Amino acid sequence: MDGMRGVPILLLLPALALAQAEPPLPAEFTACLAELRTQAQREGITNDQFDVAMSRIEPDQTVIVAMGNQPEFSTPIWQYMAGLVDDKRIAEGQAQLKQWNKTLERAEKVYGVDRYTVVAVWGVESNYGKIMGKRPLVRSLVTASCYGKRQAYFRGELVSVLKILGSGDIEVDLLKGSWAGAFGHTQFMPSTFQRLAVDFDGDGRRDVVSSVPDALGSTANYLKQAGWQSGQPWGYEVRIPAKYTGPSGRRTKIHLDDWVKHGIQRVDGKPLLGDAKAALLLPAGARGPAFLALRNYDAIYSYNTAESYALAIAHLSDRLRGGKPFRKSWPTDDPGLSRSERFELQERLALRGYDVGEADGLIGPRTIDAVKAFQVSEGVAPDGYAGQRVLKALRKQ
Repeated sequence: MDGMRGVPILLLLPALALAQAEPPLPAEFTACLAELRTQAQREGITNDQFDVAMSRIEPDQTVIVAMGNQPEFSTPIWQYMAGLVDDKRIAEGQAQLKQWNKTLERAEKVYGVDRYTVVAVWGVESNYGKIMGKRPLVRSLVTASCYGKRQAYFRGELVSVLKILGSGDIEVDLLKGSWAGAFGHTQFMPSTFQRLAVDFDGDGRRDVVSSVPDALGSTANYLKQAGWQSGQPWGYEVRIPAKYTGPSGRRTKIHLDDWVKHGIQRVDGKPLLGDAKAALLLPAGARGPAFLALRNYDAIYSYNTAESYALAIAHLSDRLRGGKPFRKSWPTDDPGLSRSERFELQERLALRGYDVGEADGLIGPRTIDAVKAFQVSEGVAPDGYAGQRVLKALRKQ
């Protein structure tokens, strides 16, 4: 207390009251932190490093909410695809292909991975670096390590983050990302970063946050290690016979010759040739678009194991190289909205007095509530689905 001599006690009281007012951490969270410290020690993390990383840490319960709300699993595929593969994302991706041509050319030579797929991953994961996530990774991963169903997995990712901090590759203030801990231009998980990130700009650091070359090179390396076959397509859209009842599904792979026997044909009229096995994908059932997926589709799928996600990257890569939209329409009378249409939807709702917050093209809870309220005013079932039907109704007013 020697350092406090001469300080009036009245000046100390507000600070003391504030300190006493801070709520204690939940007991189960404190116990979890102790377990995390022990695991970190086993992995070579010192107590000092752990204490610095955990300074003023507290659980973020919004992470738990986000765990049960992953759009690639819960959103209709036509809505998911419409929001990720639209004219604006295609145009921006083609601009990125020109800007980073030399980097992508070198990545193709080093890793043998198609540049269009690398840029498509970039576009889907972070909209070319515009949306990389703002959650501090340590807080998100500590929360996921102490709550939820996959604690063991997230504890491993937390240890990887602590090792990244110790390596000096990325500064702690830049280690921000998604609720699950993915970060950087192409949203690497920390353990994936540890295994596969590369220093592609030659500055001595693997920085997938601030260095586009590092991010693109690391993504190409990932796909190579995932089994990418150079010079081969991911697959293609096909036509299936009427009332098709044959095999389908990503895990059911048969030779291309056998698919011919099942009556499968490419929609572009080209023959099914090649000594390869493929899987028939029917993401919206037999009435929707159908695809034969080859080995490179599996490499894309491994990046984030969701069929709609992998198909979005595969299709965006085709559009970036000049390919056409899918020939067959999705089996719905209410297709999803592109990003520009989502902006328009929010702006039209706001003009009518509905609270959507800032128009950002992202369909969040406030926009869904506003859509429901508008649907009630129209006398239709308030399902909150922001599709073409709602937008057309708003345009009429």
